[in-house]
Amino acid sequence: MISENVTRVTLDGKEIIIVGTAHVSRESADLAERVIEEEQPHTVCVELCRSRYDAIKKKEDWEATDIVKIVREKRTSLLLSQLLMASVQKKLADRFGINPGEEMLRAIRKAEETGASLVLADRDIRTTLLRTWRKTGFFSKLRIGFEMLMSLFFDPDISEEEIEDMKKRDMLEVALSTFGKQQPQAKAILIDERDKYIASSISAAAGPKVVAVVGAGHVPGILTHLGKDIDIEPLNEIPPKGKLGRFITWGLSALVIAIIVTGFIRGGAEASIAMLKWWFVVNGTLAGAGALAVFAHPATIAASVAAAPLTSLNPMMAAGWVAGLTEASFRKPQVKDFIALRDDISTIRGFWHNKITRILLVVVFVNIGSSIGTFIAIPVMMKYLLS
Repeated sequence: MISENVTRVTLDGKEIIIVGTAHVSRESADLAERVIEEEQPHTVCVELCRSRYDAIKKKEDWEATDIVKIVREKRTSLLLSQLLMASVQKKLADRFGINPGEEMLRAIRKAEETGASLVLADRDIRTTLLRTWRKTGFFSKLRIGFEMLMSLFFDPDISEEEIEDMKKRDMLEVALSTFGKQQPQAKAILIDERDKYIASSISAAAGPKVVAVVGAGHVPGILTHLGKDIDIEPLNEIPPKGKLGRFITWGLSALVIAIIVTGFIRGGAEASIAMLKWWFVVNGTLAGAGALAVFAHPATIAASVAAAPLTSLNPMMAAGWVAGLTEASFRKPQVKDFIALRDDISTIRGFWHNKITRILLVVVFVNIGSSIGTFIAIPVMMKYLLS
């Protein structure tokens, strides 16, 4: 097999054939399948982790997803990010008539047909996204979050010729760069770290002949690290949440309480009651508006209004979690919602009407509304200290 996207390497007597692909290219899918068929390797490595493998190979597993557990474990933002990134991939794939990850799926099937062992060579996507998020600056987070939501309203503008350029990049990088341009701090996590991780997996693969199907953007980095002694433990560590974020949330809570106490000392019960009234009205109203924006259940809107003023004073809780659990109890996702999820994430209407994504959006929008309410309510309350 001769192709500019196929690289052969000999490592300690083991022949390694690396197939560089574009993740939404029919030509790449054909190439991956053809190389495995012709080479008959002992092992096939694919650029997938267990989570991504299950998403494309075991679609029925979505039906067992416990959305309430996801909300309780505070994983809604992570899952929503994954779905938004999958939405971009699907829009690109639909434009060119191929399923996202088709080359990986066909490589897996061909490995099964030929009796080759299968190695899921990539790091877990949740680890990659968490490391990226926690190592990204505050304003970059805001920009990426905003552009992620705006991506629902616009289709990616890309020509068929540009698909070839994608063979030089990683799909996670493509998706993230769609949401936030010029994110150099993310490259080390999205690309460089995973180059090491995938190279380590390929190097450890059993058998005298190995075929590795990976995004072409990883090939140079993989070749650099093949055969090297790589400690992957640090690559799997989740960085702790930033101290600045914790300082801000606890600081705001302390500030609000201090304002109310000072108002009572200086103006008596009347001033403190007036402050509390504005705190409840502003915070509750904007949290409820967040729920209303995603057409949440009336009970969810009411729960958001009631919970936001209280949860905003306790950084260990969030109004969005209360709203998400309420929404899940009144509009429980059904099997059909999980089955439709793959198609629904590619349209605005689908994202807003699928019960799974709606719950995730409820959590996010109510938290955003409550946060905005906090920043608006504080200066309104402080007026009573200046009068």
